Amino acid sequence: MNDKTLPNSPFKAYDLRGRVPDSLNEDRAHAIGQAYAAVMQPAGPVVIGRDMRLSSPGIAAALAQGLNEAGVDTLDIGLCGTEMVYHAASRPGMGGGVMVTASHNPADYNGMKMVREQAIPISADTGLKDIEQHLVEGGIAEPAARAGQAGPDDITTEYMARMRAFIDIDALKPLKLVINAGNGCAGPAFDGIAQGLPLDVVRLHHEPDGKFPNGVPNPLLLENRTETAAAVREHKADFGIAWDGDYDRCFFFDEDGRFIEGYYLVGLFAARLLERHPGERIVLDPRLTWNTLDMVTRAGGVPLINKSGHAFIKERMRAENALYGGEMSAHHYFRDFSFCDSGMIPWLLLAEAVSETGHSLAELVNERIRAYPCSGEINYSVRDTGEVIEAVLAAFDEPGAVVDRTDGISVDFAEWRFNLRASNTEPVIRLNVETRANAQLLADKTGLLGELIERHGQ
Repeated sequence: MNDKTLPNSPFKAYDLRGRVPDSLNEDRAHAIGQAYAAVMQPAGPVVIGRDMRLSSPGIAAALAQGLNEAGVDTLDIGLCGTEMVYHAASRPGMGGGVMVTASHNPADYNGMKMVREQAIPISADTGLKDIEQHLVEGGIAEPAARAGQAGPDDITTEYMARMRAFIDIDALKPLKLVINAGNGCAGPAFDGIAQGLPLDVVRLHHEPDGKFPNGVPNPLLLENRTETAAAVREHKADFGIAWDGDYDRCFFFDEDGRFIEGYYLVGLFAARLLERHPGERIVLDPRLTWNTLDMVTRAGGVPLINKSGHAFIKERMRAENALYGGEMSAHHYFRDFSFCDSGMIPWLLLAEAVSETGHSLAELVNERIRAYPCSGEINYSVRDTGEVIEAVLAAFDEPGAVVDRTDGISVDFAEWRFNLRASNTEPVIRLNVETRANAQLLADKTGLLGELIERHGQ
């Protein structure tokens, strides 16, 4: 292979993402369908789902046509979240799946998330780069002798049942929730899963709308948190939930409207799941670790630190048969969901935890936040990420420093640690800092690191 990339390529490390029509359009989607068929050679039908973006129906149809012309059957599950494609593709006899989505990107973007049989992810190392190379080399095949068939597939009922099976429905107490779907795809899925549960729900921006009338569905943006937080306080809700566009990530607000870093949910869910499955393995990412390591060990589990990114986490979980995996970025992975991430299972687990313990979300996490305060992820735009990482590493080359390069650099000291890594999807470098029960030390070290990064990133 010549290892070239497409002009204005949408191919990234874990998925496809690009502006429409320059980077991704219906013609390119048609060719991608043919290339997927040639490279992955699926042994069964390929499931296709799509998000609410205005360009998604056309791109999904063109993708299906390309697959069909290459002899692959397709099953259209329509408007959905990424995890519904994971569910559908994990069924016996399925050849794979593609979700047409750009998640939390602006409205003029689109993309694809691809899996093979059993919902195993396709990343740059396991097929995406090969699919791109197929396109670069002009490998558009003649139509197959037998054209693939396209048809609809309704997996809604079985998907919702699979979600609800993660908790004891009868254990739920009456709860008031504020939910913000951000005009993404989460609204209809939540309604189906929550039907019949003892929940009083306040819905914000609930209807899928690819025009994004209320802004990009990305709860990590500070300006996108204000409305959810205010609604939680106004309605005296037990907690609030917000999702990104394809709802593979979910974010939580406590009863005071405080945004809870995803890091603390990883430890909470791990400990809860280990109560029922003691001794199991738990996979976590290296950005923030101390709280999760502590909680998993106390609960009798085996913590395993692994490189960030859904493809890497899922691969490690499959290799270790891990019960659960969590990233501080609000991705939560479950063995009983084909090792895939879900944005619906976490709110069910939290509702169950609040119901069974009688503790509020704040009470469930406050002690852990005090024990291991963290900076949250801070992004910096820099000229050369590698140069910045090496400069920061040199600045902290001192006795007692333990350096790990699992993902970027993690540097641990007795009372504090940090991780610095280049983004796989954006031209930024990401910083996370945590300490052992020392908020002032956290502020001091976060400020010092920020100054170093900005000085060397010019």
